[in-house]
Amino acid sequence: MEIRHVRDFSLVEIQDIPADVVRRVSEIIDYVKNEGDRALFDLTRKFDGVKLNSLVAERKNSRVIDEDVQAISDAYSSILKVSEAQKNSITGFVLEVTPGVRVRQRIRPLERVGIYVPGGFYPLVSTLLMCGTPAKVAGVKEIYVATPPGKDGIVNPYILHVADLIGVNKVFTVGGAQAIAAFAYGTESIPRVDKIVGPGNIYVNAAKKLVFGTVGIDFVAGPTEILIIADDSADPRTVSYDLLAQAEHDYNARPMIVSTSRSLLEKVIDHIRKILKNEPGEVASKSIEKNGIFLLADSIEEAIRVANEIAPEHLELQIRFPERVIEKLENFGTLFVGYFSAEVLGDYSAGVNHVLPTGGGARYTGGLHVKDFMKIQTILEVQDTGFNRISGTAAKIAEIESLYFHRRSVEVRNE
Repeated sequence: MEIRHVRDFSLVEIQDIPADVVRRVSEIIDYVKNEGDRALFDLTRKFDGVKLNSLVAERKNSRVIDEDVQAISDAYSSILKVSEAQKNSITGFVLEVTPGVRVRQRIRPLERVGIYVPGGFYPLVSTLLMCGTPAKVAGVKEIYVATPPGKDGIVNPYILHVADLIGVNKVFTVGGAQAIAAFAYGTESIPRVDKIVGPGNIYVNAAKKLVFGTVGIDFVAGPTEILIIADDSADPRTVSYDLLAQAEHDYNARPMIVSTSRSLLEKVIDHIRKILKNEPGEVASKSIEKNGIFLLADSIEEAIRVANEIAPEHLELQIRFPERVIEKLENFGTLFVGYFSAEVLGDYSAGVNHVLPTGGGARYTGGLHVKDFMKIQTILEVQDTGFNRISGTAAKIAEIESLYFHRRSVEVRNE
């Protein structure tokens, strides 16, 4: 962990998925596409070390502690409120563009959605809450979940509890690229879906990238990341824990801070080292040592410029008068403003969605939204009076583009 000045920092392009990973994933997709369930049983035995009798998880909620159930219920309630507000902000309309030309917009939910819930180090119960709740609010008729089985072949009971809470149709004990392939093409046990959402490792992301077009996806997300903008008013201990909280997701997580105070950066690094000596954090320790970025800026304006270039998944403001700079920040998945707005609250209980773009994706998209589970459709109705008003424009543009039958399609109606 070392402090660098902003001027010595260059934004490293996020590497594309390695070619050998794409090749291996392509082979997995073809195997599942051609062999269906047989391939899924085989690949689960090969990659997860589990011999399954069925791909459909038993829906049992044993071993779920009552106080944990309450916490999950509270988080669900917050996410539900935000999702419902999002839905209410999306409306249909009827617009008369010109007399005799009417355009309608209508909203329809997707028919069938597949949610991928990663296994890995921890059971990501919150991922299912974040993906399943807006799908339910949008009105998706069929919601399915795929998640890697444990060594005993059983799905984590907390994931099953959330599946019941949301109203998931079925949970499948399949993980990795093979789960994405199954959702994209369908097998004997797993239905083909209209859209796949949810984060995953590099193999899951490669699979999502390869099947996109055959099926919709949310986005291809890379390792998780946080950027904290801080000045000398920030609490170094709090900042340290926020960076470590993000670092503990996996070995490739990207914890970053840009500050106008060298003293703060030094204190943060010192706190991190002390914390990791006394508190458990193998993943966080390796992640922050390998990927941690500590930048010194000459001004808040310079820090804002860097933040807009990085376009982080999570962006925290730990500065005096943060409201003065909010409108200057253009690119982020979610913005966390002020001392009490911990990024961890966004992960779990504040109601905002934590499925967010990474690797600069926040330059062109936001996080998962209820609209991602809807089709926004347009309907055109033209009467004869409207046709007379706009047909000449269409014919002229068709002529400019040298598209003969486009022009004739209009002219024949006049004839």
